[in-house]
Amino acid sequence: MKLPWRPLRTLLPALALALSAAALTAPEAAAASSYDNRASQAAAATTGSGWNDYSCKPSAAHPRPVVLVHGTLGNSVDNWLVLAPYLKNRGYCVFSLDYGKLPGVPLFYGLGPIAKSAEELSAYVDKVRAATGAGKVDLVGHSQGGAMPRYYLNFLGGKDKVNSLTGIAPNNHGTTLSGLVTLMDKIPGARNALGGLTPGLTDQAIGSDFLKKMNSVPDTVPGVRYTVIATKYDEVVTPYTSGYLTGPDVRNVLLQDLCAVDFSEHIAIGTIDRVVAHEVANALDPANASPTTCASAVTG
Repeated sequence: MKLPWRPLRTLLPALALALSAAALTAPEAAAASSYDNRASQAAAATTGSGWNDYSCKPSAAHPRPVVLVHGTLGNSVDNWLVLAPYLKNRGYCVFSLDYGKLPGVPLFYGLGPIAKSAEELSAYVDKVRAATGAGKVDLVGHSQGGAMPRYYLNFLGGKDKVNSLTGIAPNNHGTTLSGLVTLMDKIPGARNALGGLTPGLTDQAIGSDFLKKMNSVPDTVPGVRYTVIATKYDEVVTPYTSGYLTGPDVRNVLLQDLCAVDFSEHIAIGTIDRVVAHEVANALDPANASPTTCASAVTG
């Protein structure tokens, strides 16, 4: 079986992290804690630029705060270095959280059980609502962060606290990871072993118990608007169409239909792509949307 290198390169760091998490000694765990402290300091520094500023009050033009939900192996800062300032400069109150932390694994999050991560999102949304006085928030997530909120909406009462969910390359219906999930299932016990170390990874694999539960109900809930922005060059969520949703108030958007020469793959679409940032702004404020084109990368 010929293995594609790019998705394998994507999976190997996750496997290494899983093994490292299992093998950490006490001194190494202390070092990891130091990394976590530095990450907290970096997150706090975003407050100075108006991002994660809990004194921010939504305006009449943008009455709901935006909560950004990072992807697997991401965090509340690195995933949003482009999109958070972009939205803040447009007048939004912007917030981001860390979720799915594994003990002793610093900086790379979204590895814990996704159902538990959804509980963390629920608590964070309540925190943002309390601080801003807003009745509802808008959610924007990348990869796992675009799909995990559906569990919050469907099973944890989030539908009454959320106006819209915009998923950037979300893994809504499972991934084959370009065939690597099939390979994993050919190795006896591999899925269970990896799941015991990094359940946030195996929960996203096609056929997982988590996905069976999440997709046992309709894709959408009444009263919430959904937007999915996918790229045909996605090597992590495969096929990329597995991110698409079905139901009322859904827009499924292929990035290359907006800009045919945009070659962003799974990471770039959620971290640095300003064409995507413009389309996210349209999803947040459809009444004032403007056409998203290749020129949006420059004009914003």
